[in-house]
Amino acid sequence: MARCSRGESAASPPIIARVPHLLLLLMTLLAAAATAQTPLPPVAPQVPHVVKSPHGDRVDEYHWLRDDDPQAKRPEILHYLEAENAYTAAMMAPLQPLQGRLVAEMRSRIQEDDSTPPVYDQGWWYWREFKSGGEYPVLMRQRGSPERPDARSARQVVLDQPALAAGQAYYRVGSTAVSRDGQILAWTEDTGGRRIHTLRFRNLRTGQTYADAIPGVLEDLAWANDNRTLFYVRQDPVTLQSGPVWRHVLGTDVGADVKVFEEADKTLFVSLHNSASRKYVLIAVTGFDTAETLAVPAGAPRSPPRVVLARREKVRHTADHLKGRWVIRTNEGAPNFKLVGAPDRAPDDRKLWRTLVPGREQATLEAFVLLERGIAVQERVDADSRVRLLAGGRWLEVAAAPASTVALDDNLDPRAAHLRYSVTSMVQPRATWDLHLASGRRVLRKVQPVPGYDAGLYASARLWAPARDGKRIPVTVSWRRDRARADGSAPLLVIGYGAYGSSYDPEFSSNRPSLLDRGFVVALAHVRGGAELGQDWYEDGRLMNKKNTFNDFVDATDALLGAGWGAADKVFASGGSAGGLLMGVVANEAGARFRAIVLDVPFVDAVTTMLDETIPLTANEWTQWGDPRHKPAHDYMLSYSPYDNIRAQAYPAMLVMTGLWDAQVQYFEPVKYVARLRAKKTDSHPLLLHVNLDAGHGGASGRFEVLAEIAREYAFLIDQAGLAEGR
Repeated sequence: MARCSRGESAASPPIIARVPHLLLLLMTLLAAAATAQTPLPPVAPQVPHVVKSPHGDRVDEYHWLRDDDPQAKRPEILHYLEAENAYTAAMMAPLQPLQGRLVAEMRSRIQEDDSTPPVYDQGWWYWREFKSGGEYPVLMRQRGSPERPDARSARQVVLDQPALAAGQAYYRVGSTAVSRDGQILAWTEDTGGRRIHTLRFRNLRTGQTYADAIPGVLEDLAWANDNRTLFYVRQDPVTLQSGPVWRHVLGTDVGADVKVFEEADKTLFVSLHNSASRKYVLIAVTGFDTAETLAVPAGAPRSPPRVVLARREKVRHTADHLKGRWVIRTNEGAPNFKLVGAPDRAPDDRKLWRTLVPGREQATLEAFVLLERGIAVQERVDADSRVRLLAGGRWLEVAAAPASTVALDDNLDPRAAHLRYSVTSMVQPRATWDLHLASGRRVLRKVQPVPGYDAGLYASARLWAPARDGKRIPVTVSWRRDRARADGSAPLLVIGYGAYGSSYDPEFSSNRPSLLDRGFVVALAHVRGGAELGQDWYEDGRLMNKKNTFNDFVDATDALLGAGWGAADKVFASGGSAGGLLMGVVANEAGARFRAIVLDVPFVDAVTTMLDETIPLTANEWTQWGDPRHKPAHDYMLSYSPYDNIRAQAYPAMLVMTGLWDAQVQYFEPVKYVARLRAKKTDSHPLLLHVNLDAGHGGASGRFEVLAEIAREYAFLIDQAGLAEGR
């Protein structure tokens, strides 16, 4: 499958035909790099290509590095990527012993024979179980009551991921769904890293895998109550995003599947789930500025979907159903969202709504769970999250902790006897708790085991940094008590994201101690574009306010230095995806402040990508970055787009990482970015690119395989901090 950018016809001859010397040149560069005492970076040929725009064409000299074929890339591109990988490997060869130690350290902190706490759903308790040395978990289950598993019942394998992943360079299960009678498993799997899934089925009683296989689907699945009909979403073949909802009857030809619903507006996402009551299959149409909910009766799956809540401009909502009523989270008249109840017969009639949780300026309602015994909500106040329970007309504060993340966890069945939630921080491993709904007793189900880790040696805190426009930026800082202190001497790593209204929550990583143990202070800058301080914080960091995100990151870094949390000559920055856009802007505008920057799967060619609707996510994200077909948005985006603003100046040392099969940020964005940056920058600092040729946006799929990627990043940072020798 070929795709074309604007200004280039599908019939255009391939680059290799137009530039016959290119492959020879790349091979020469590879040979030169291999024989030189000092590794030579690849130099990408410049082939001018006009990027069309209604507001002024631009020339992209590295457009030839783009290939949209989902199966294979042109040989000259692969040779160039291999040359970049070889150069990075050669430059980091002296750090191989350090990388090996880092992998060993990080692996030693993983409990290899581990399992998740079982969670109740429809007569069964489900959990995931890792075997020692295994990259992937086995999904298990055991019969039981809503109170507890039945110890006399046999444990059953539901899905053996290690067996399915055998021989695959990449393997990821997108989702699993078990039929109401507990007999049929449906699951989606991705074997290429591009989020292109195949839907499969298995009989859990006999172990038989059915012949039914449906390629090109998204992760969401929803069973009807007949235990034979499954609803799924087919991918748009071009954008790989939401396509139409279909239904499949087990054992029938896929060609007989019926289209249930198709959204005409391709800027919106379509998702599926069962209502808590199991009475409906819900179709959610969502955007960043609107939403619509449709329902199909789960007991009559051939019925057409009906609109439960119609879309309204600037109104967002999520809805669920239990005990004969709808419960709706909405921002209608409540910017930080409220929760209302509505009757089954007329959920869209505002006159019949009853407020359950009012909208508040100081608190954001982020999520809710419906239970037979009440409603649990997840909220955020002053950047801190909390969980509360509304039961019997009274509120119970379930959990809250400063500079931590308190979140609703897996609550799959409203009949469960417990409410499941979790608590974690940058230095405290994840703790899984159950609140017994009848007695109010809290039960600690599990603390993530981290062999060799002593949480008492580490600390974290919430700080507030002044922004240049008078706002206060929340920052979460972590350090090892006996290795770093706020005296201006520590290497400081600042991480940021700031997009989509997604809060960058402080969570534990068993890998991070490898930096903290070497004296690093690691900070999360909760910049605008996230929603840590409510929806205004989000709105103030998107569209024509996007530059606040970048300014906040710089201001937070300056505040940390001013407070002594880092040495001025040992400041580092890191961000991935939309956070990679942040890093690219910071490198252009404030690179002199940083010793080194890491960009992971970075979105760096903003204008070109947002002009091209054939690229996945483009149309969906006009509401985030702006639609460059309109001049004000075009000019504003062009003023900060990292790729367009690379200039002849000194840059910090930089490590850029991407995946060849990335469906969210296409590989060619970071690859072109490195090529142009290498051609223009005036310094001699390292500029390294690593392309995972077998993976996509999330990197390697195995739990141990990914450690090599993290070790590369950490070794780069440790070396730039001058701590590589003997550490």
